[in-house]
Amino acid sequence: MSRVLNLRTKIFADGADLAGMLEMAQKPYIAGFTTNPTLMRKAGIADYRAFARQVVRAIPEKPISFEVFSDEFAQMERQAREIATWGRDVYVKIPVTNTQGESTRPLIERLAAEGIKLNVTALMTVSQVREVSAALKDGALSYISVFAGRIADTGRDPVPLMAEALNVMKPYPTQRLIWASPRELLNVFHADSIGCHVITVTNDILKKLTLVDKDLPAYSLDTVKMFHDDAKAAGFAL
Repeated sequence: MSRVLNLRTKIFADGADLAGMLEMAQKPYIAGFTTNPTLMRKAGIADYRAFARQVVRAIPEKPISFEVFSDEFAQMERQAREIATWGRDVYVKIPVTNTQGESTRPLIERLAAEGIKLNVTALMTVSQVREVSAALKDGALSYISVFAGRIADTGRDPVPLMAEALNVMKPYPTQRLIWASPRELLNVFHADSIGCHVITVTNDILKKLTLVDKDLPAYSLDTVKMFHDDAKAAGFAL
């Protein structure tokens, strides 16, 4: 794990399973946490506020982001202000637009000017990064989450875009770029190669960290054994 521990890019665990989050909190390579309404719904969370407060009590020493879920700007602002009170290391996730495609920039500017820690999320273009970075200006430490994994899903290489995002944000020392929605473990090293500040990683990918630098001939043999054992267990015959 030495290679993982020496990464420049910080790893944030992405999920909404409290037991899994507590397990990850004990790992020396996990620097923080993120979640979102979709992950919380998949985890069966029924009470948003109660779950969030439980997490903050259980993991008070690491940054964690909780997202607003209203589509109306007034309610979005009300939710953001409440979430910001939940803990010293709580960051409020604000989507780059609402579902109508209307920019949240005015809201981001207001909240940032008041020193509220933000995590602006769901960005996928450099122009969005420019707009959000300008809105955050020199406010409190904040994150800009670019969904590199979803960009890759469209057949585009996210690495040049992420590198350009870093250049855009460079004048603002209080801003951190998040490589969001990675699709494979290699993305952690993609992020590190360009100096991306943070990558969010789900538990299924985090489990693969034990494979980093694994001997490839040994891994090949493990794979052959897996195929053999599964065929035997299935009772296949020819």
